[in-house]
Amino acid sequence: MSAGNSRAVFSAQTEPHRDLGALLERHLHHPFRKPIADYNRAACDQALAAWRAWRPESGLILDAGCGVGWSTVNLARQFPASFVLGVDQSADRLGRERPAVGDLPANAALVRADLVDFWRLLAAEKIRLARHFLLYPNPWPKIGHLARRWHGHAVFPVLRELGGSVECRSNWRIYVAEMALALGRLAGRPVVCEPWVPPQAMTPFERKYLESGHPLWRCRAQL
Repeated sequence: MSAGNSRAVFSAQTEPHRDLGALLERHLHHPFRKPIADYNRAACDQALAAWRAWRPESGLILDAGCGVGWSTVNLARQFPASFVLGVDQSADRLGRERPAVGDLPANAALVRADLVDFWRLLAAEKIRLARHFLLYPNPWPKIGHLARRWHGHAVFPVLRELGGSVECRSNWRIYVAEMALALGRLAGRPVVCEPWVPPQAMTPFERKYLESGHPLWRCRAQL
């Protein structure tokens, strides 16, 4: 990924979507029932087996949408007493080399799975996460794309069942502001959207956005 040439997110939407609250309430009262794919069940079983084989009493961290796995490596080093699962639906991204950050530590694993299923499978297993990261998800910036953003998706309420400390980062303020509102609804307390300047880049996108001069944003909630 080349550095310093990323375009800022453009959208006709300038504030949190007016339909977000109603959409979230609908999803909270009507659980997501889409059938779960067999390959996601197998992926979840393998991921949990890797965690329990390493140190079953350790906390579990989920790096949701980990891409090439930079963030998974960095999180595993930052939290050596926890096990980090990096989950992404792209086998191509997961299979790429990570020379900038090195090998995957022993307290981490990369998993190919669809998060829509993977989240629900973890919840069905009564898994409670220690930490949960959503780092630079696809912003889906068109006004009509609200339901494609994670906080607008029908699966979003399951995050409350997974618990833990949830952190979302983006270079689009609106995305993080909406996520803060949605997480606040799940947590039962206000969540703040704040400017974010990392001490070092956690992901290739974070590095690219920093080198392109983009302001970054994050929100954090305890579920």
